[in-house]
Amino acid sequence: MRDYRWLHEYCLNRFGSAAALEARLPQPKSADELRAIPDDRYLSLISLRVFHAGLKHSVVDAKWPAFEEAFFGFDPHKAVLMDAGHLERLMHDERLIRHLAKLRSVPLNARLVLDVARERGGFGTLIADWPVEDIVGLWKYLSKHGNQLGGLSAPRLLRMAGKDTFILTEDVVVALKAQGIVDKAPNSRKDLAAVQFAFNRWRAESDRPLCQLSVMLAHTVNH
Repeated sequence: MRDYRWLHEYCLNRFGSAAALEARLPQPKSADELRAIPDDRYLSLISLRVFHAGLKHSVVDAKWPAFEEAFFGFDPHKAVLMDAGHLERLMHDERLIRHLAKLRSVPLNARLVLDVARERGGFGTLIADWPVEDIVGLWKYLSKHGNQLGGLSAPRLLRMAGKDTFILTEDVVVALKAQGIVDKAPNSRKDLAAVQFAFNRWRAESDRPLCQLSVMLAHTVNH
């Protein structure tokens, strides 16, 4: 694999200046900022990510105020009590996206938020305290204990929340393959460990967050 110096120089050449490069890079939230996000906002973000998956984001976003109303502001203590009959009634609410499996995910993920909050004092504590050196472990945790958070949904959720993470977009995977880090889309524990190792190395070399390295790496792919 190439070192961070190569990655930085490639991106500088592509965008023409350090200022132009920096303007394209995301900035993660601090641990204190992540802890300060209330549990209902985390449940809203989780649910928003679930509905974003496979659907046009602008359509989902336009309807989200109605979702906030229908799900009691995503208060997890209220959302967790929504039974099959309640969800069936929501299937007749024309303000919403009437996708039953996605609607069902809300009370299931409310249970996840409440369980974590009971153990740690808040869902944000889990997110804030998880070491970025093992961010794929947090992906796995959310996928295992949440509902409809497999694939890219967990890392995209974390990016939405402001937690530092890389995302295995098509361009990032192409770049990882070009550098010989993986030979296919990384799904196995071995391949994900290799990717985590590579990002940890670039992070140590650059002192940049994973999210910035991820975006920079994606820009090494020519279209």
